[in-house]
Amino acid sequence: SKREEGSTLFRYLLFVLPAPACCSSRYGLAFLSCYGFFVAYALRVNLSVAMVDMLKNRSSVNNSSSVCPHHSIPVPKHNHTASVYDWDSETQGWILGSFFYGYILTQIPGGYLARKYGAKWLFGIGILCTVIFTLLTPVATDLGAGYLIAVRVLEGIGEGVSYPAMHAMWASWAPPLERSRLLTISYTGAQLGTVVALPLSGQICFYLDWTYVFYIFGAVGLLWFVLWAYFVSNSPSLHKRISADEKTYIMASLKNELSPTTDYIPWTSILKSLPLWAIVVAHFSYNWTFYTLLTLLPTYMNDILGFSIQQNGMLSALPYLGCWLLALLGGQLADLLREKYLIRTVIVRKAFTIVGMVGPAVFLVAAGYTGCNFVLAIAFLTLSSSLGGVSASGFNINHLDIAPSYAGILLGITNSFATIPGMVGPVIARSLTKSNTIPEWQIVFYISAAINIFGAVFFTIFGKGTLQPWAVQRIHIQ
Repeated sequence: SKREEGSTLFRYLLFVLPAPACCSSRYGLAFLSCYGFFVAYALRVNLSVAMVDMLKNRSSVNNSSSVCPHHSIPVPKHNHTASVYDWDSETQGWILGSFFYGYILTQIPGGYLARKYGAKWLFGIGILCTVIFTLLTPVATDLGAGYLIAVRVLEGIGEGVSYPAMHAMWASWAPPLERSRLLTISYTGAQLGTVVALPLSGQICFYLDWTYVFYIFGAVGLLWFVLWAYFVSNSPSLHKRISADEKTYIMASLKNELSPTTDYIPWTSILKSLPLWAIVVAHFSYNWTFYTLLTLLPTYMNDILGFSIQQNGMLSALPYLGCWLLALLGGQLADLLREKYLIRTVIVRKAFTIVGMVGPAVFLVAAGYTGCNFVLAIAFLTLSSSLGGVSASGFNINHLDIAPSYAGILLGITNSFATIPGMVGPVIARSLTKSNTIPEWQIVFYISAAINIFGAVFFTIFGKGTLQPWAVQRIHIQ
């Protein structure tokens, strides 16, 4: 209830003095995990841009082939030695979606293993596997589309543990009134990776060739793993460089929320929890739009709006730059509303979810009706994706509100369902856009918008913001 939540916040503020944020271990973890998600998403999306340069039927795109007038500017030609391939639109859809077939397999196991054995090495080795298979991508591609699909599936398996592992990590590291801030810093590495990888991949493809996209970002990932292995610990109690004040602050703020045992998991209660299913529906709905644009926006820019590969990445990144900025600002605002104005957590989560899902739906549909007005199209797509960043402080971290002890497992469950759009979304979108006409893309945008609005409504009706009875600290007797 509102009175109970307000009382809890009052006691928290009264007896737990916050440790300074500057140079703290918890913010160090936030920035290193941000770097980790930067790597994860850079490796995930670089293929979307490289794909434009890997296809035989796109090699002459600078001369014609887009629906709208081409917008490229005269640039010097470069001799590329990398191979190109004759893949039809269906094959492209399967290649772009194959990552998610591996990604879905390790969601729930990732949450369970992180809770049981700790999240540090699970997160680190998971992304390291993605790095290794990224470095092998050019070799696999030369062997055939089937090998490339297999490598992408293996990348997905490695990266699938990342979000459940980090949710489990933050269950031990994030004080309740700093959750929005710490988690948005951490998870907006995904948007930052997209922002950097899309334009940089375009430049690499143009000035070198598409194979270097995978080699360069793979090297960046190897550097991250070294830093992660050295500086990160599973919990404040195990951290060698954390100050005594910060350790006391974090552990005292979480002592009434975490389960005393890692052995017992109330699976029946978890699976019957309506607040959890509200997150599932919202997460699935949001990801339908997010993954469709993530994998196909470079193609839309190329085939419809007529931007060349060197322009493509920069313009494709604009929506994710806005998403990154609003997600960070939203995290600050969400914690301010809860801490200073004592607004109930559930109200904050629902309000941010509505803005972060209904807003993107409106502007996504609008983008389909801009015709060849590329400035307006990019503006609407940027507004759509930017507003989506607000949901990072909505349903996306609600797992930690309702059951922090089981947050990794809960995220594994919700992200399993939320991975399905990544598997089928690109395939469906490419099957609906075989002729690459504006009306075909309007259908894709309408479908995404309708799913987004449904998810926002469902979460608004059934979402909760308080610790659920089955997640309260107790000694469980079977």
